[in-house]
Amino acid sequence: MTTDPQYVTESGDDRLAQAAQRHLWMHFTRHSIYETGEGHVPVIVRGEGPYIWDDQGRRYLDGLAGLFVVQAGHGRKELAAAGARQGEELAFFPVWSYAHPRAIELAERLAHYAPGDLNRVFFTTGGGEAVESAWKLAKQYFKLTGKPMKHKVISRTIAYHGTPHGALSITGLTTAKEYFEPLVPSGIKVPNTNFYRAPEEYRYDEKAFGLWAAERIREAIEFEGANTVAAVFLEPVQNSGGCIPPPPGYLERVREICDENDVLLVADETITAFGRIGDIFAIKRFGVQPDIITCAKGMTSGYAPAGAMIASERLFEPFKHGKTSFLHGYTWGGHPVSSAVALANLDLFEREGIIEHVRDNEGAFRRTLEKLYDLPIVGDVRGAGFFYGIELVKDKETRETFDDDESERLLRGFLDKALFDNGLYCRADDRGDPVVQLAPPLICDQSHFDEMEQILRHVLTEAWARL
Repeated sequence: MTTDPQYVTESGDDRLAQAAQRHLWMHFTRHSIYETGEGHVPVIVRGEGPYIWDDQGRRYLDGLAGLFVVQAGHGRKELAAAGARQGEELAFFPVWSYAHPRAIELAERLAHYAPGDLNRVFFTTGGGEAVESAWKLAKQYFKLTGKPMKHKVISRTIAYHGTPHGALSITGLTTAKEYFEPLVPSGIKVPNTNFYRAPEEYRYDEKAFGLWAAERIREAIEFEGANTVAAVFLEPVQNSGGCIPPPPGYLERVREICDENDVLLVADETITAFGRIGDIFAIKRFGVQPDIITCAKGMTSGYAPAGAMIASERLFEPFKHGKTSFLHGYTWGGHPVSSAVALANLDLFEREGIIEHVRDNEGAFRRTLEKLYDLPIVGDVRGAGFFYGIELVKDKETRETFDDDESERLLRGFLDKALFDNGLYCRADDRGDPVVQLAPPLICDQSHFDEMEQILRHVLTEAWARL
């Protein structure tokens, strides 16, 4: 980690942090550590490439691309300039019965990238809104087509799909939901595809495990009644629980099950889209055709908020006739400035070969992280593209995990701060078993992979010594 005096604030070391403590309600944050003086609010003031700087001038490698967002890296002046130009021309106009050029162009561009006949783009400002939109569309579609009882959705345990009440009902994280219940009913949960935690009989046969997990979806549909189930929501590579990829044959079998029961397949690509797994849409790499894609985050590389639900022609068909409309929308969906930035970001992807760069370097990223297998605390390294989780264990032979108190001490009591203090911003997470997540900007190369591995090795070695 380096310190650059150029970025140290002139008004004193603690001014911004103290103001944040007094006024800024940070998301998903335990504020007690700041109220008691045990912690100092990290204040990030600048970014360039894969690095960020805090208000003390310290530099960190951004191992999480902000929040799985900054695909093209920090400080891309052309993206900021695209937003500024659009703001001067047309700063805002809604897409409620009207259109503007940038929203039209972006919708056409996304439809071009999307697989099959997913040609209809409904803009939101984030992933949770896109998931909310997809569930509402599924329910209205089946009502319009004579199947009004199809309203339930199936999703996977530990999966995260957003914070609005509908999206939160689809989310499979108990701790994220318990304070906000009762939620929207009809969210059904099935097992995820963490092969490292597969039932004993499938532990050495990944394909058999994938088919077992897919069959749990079929069973859930049959138990609930196919005439009541509208959709299955899943991330091509699940985020929560630590970057869980689909086993061979899993997604294909889920697609078959959905077809057999007239259930929509929704690929939630809030995180996995826009290059994270090596394609504009990750589902294309797995060769499966969904009915809806939800996406956000990397669409603009974080330079403006944007999200979308992309639906098939089949789902749009009932809305082409009579007085029917989808009575749903967001003020900021399809915002001119955000749309302009997204278009510039996609231009940058093509001009600089970002997708090709991920594909060329994904193997090197995996191999570099797999060097950590020699540490006794590292149980599993899993993921795809530039999206990896490292699962931490007490015993590699038995795969014994940490209990809640141990997880608390390991992750929040040590790893979070130690990784950051050593120059790596990433996520130490216990939604599921304890993991460290890495999803760096897509411009990273071997030098950055090595830097991540070295910091992780140092900190995880110290973590094990503290146990």
